[in-house]
Amino acid sequence: MSKGWTTGAVALAAALLGGIVALAGAWALGATDGGTSTVYVPTSAGVVVQNEPVSASARPLVGSRFNPARIYAARSPGVVTIYAFFDKADEHAAQGSGFVVSPQGDILTSAHVITTAGESTKTTAASRVYVGFKDEDRVQARIVGWDIYDDVALLRVDPADHQLAPVPLGDSSRVRAGDPVAAMGSPFGNEDSIAVGVVSAVRRSISSLTSLYKVVDAIQTDAPITHGNSGGPLFDARGRVIGINAQIRTDTGNAEGVGFAIPINAAQRSMRQLAAIGHVVYGYLGVTTEDLTPSIARRFGYSVTRGAIISSVRNGSPADGAGIRGARTIKSFNGQDVADDADVIVGIDGKQVENADDIVREVGDRLPGEVVSLTVVRGSDRKVVRVRLVARPSAPARR
Repeated sequence: MSKGWTTGAVALAAALLGGIVALAGAWALGATDGGTSTVYVPTSAGVVVQNEPVSASARPLVGSRFNPARIYAARSPGVVTIYAFFDKADEHAAQGSGFVVSPQGDILTSAHVITTAGESTKTTAASRVYVGFKDEDRVQARIVGWDIYDDVALLRVDPADHQLAPVPLGDSSRVRAGDPVAAMGSPFGNEDSIAVGVVSAVRRSISSLTSLYKVVDAIQTDAPITHGNSGGPLFDARGRVIGINAQIRTDTGNAEGVGFAIPINAAQRSMRQLAAIGHVVYGYLGVTTEDLTPSIARRFGYSVTRGAIISSVRNGSPADGAGIRGARTIKSFNGQDVADDADVIVGIDGKQVENADDIVREVGDRLPGEVVSLTVVRGSDRKVVRVRLVARPSAPARR
């Protein structure tokens, strides 16, 4: 799709293999503050996903004062340790974290914790997965499905096997830089741990750990996210999950650097589809894009100063069929390669497009079969093009 096709490396997954020596690698489900809606997921069978909130025992904590001890006391029973075995004869488990999101036994974690995503071009699931609770009891879990694009996985345990304490899900669109947060999980195999910090930034566009597409809207935090934390919850001051601890970016290869979490709103999109059909589908336009800035517009004669420049169009894609044109040439300017004489997308369904990440965000949030209206600028001409999206082609996992 957009500039999501990248080969830039994210150095380290937080807890891709926390404290191990083995090879690693909803609105729909949790208690939320939202209402209900229906999403049609186009598949060969045709599936309607009814997003009805599941009542859970947990509710947001009263007040807005950040109290890590209170968050830990209230939420730690719902945070679990994941043990994934990739060889039936293997006695060494890859380890990560997760959290209970429904009384029915649904547990959310990272895809790279229970699959080989990020380790090989073909993603395979663990042969056995177990969930460890705060009281050190351990039960077997079933893998419902995973999403390598947003690095999300859904597990399910039998609620009769262990008492469950679901945690409430928040709204990651309301998160702001400077908000206090608490990350919980099993860093370096130390189960039932909490670390605190703040949100360093929001809406970060980062290289995916598990696919060649970009992850947009990632939450950056200075709360320590280390080996074993992947898949664990990032809580806000009221004890609501706002993100899934996913990875750290480091220059050393060690567990130090900048931490990132997958926003819970994006994770809920994945959960809804995983619960309904066992896999996730994304809309696909078939373009690669780059940011248009005022200086680039002046240098290359673009008639608008903000938007997403179409650097290339994939043959046979919806964009190709709609006549959208990519760059004629690529030139160097201010230390970067810039697409020259290309179409610029400045709007989707009437919503302004400011940069390339907006294309990833807006198209990826839509389903195959949906028709979008693109406002496209070519030279001094502006027109609206209607395009029917298709399913995002399978992308190999990162290696």
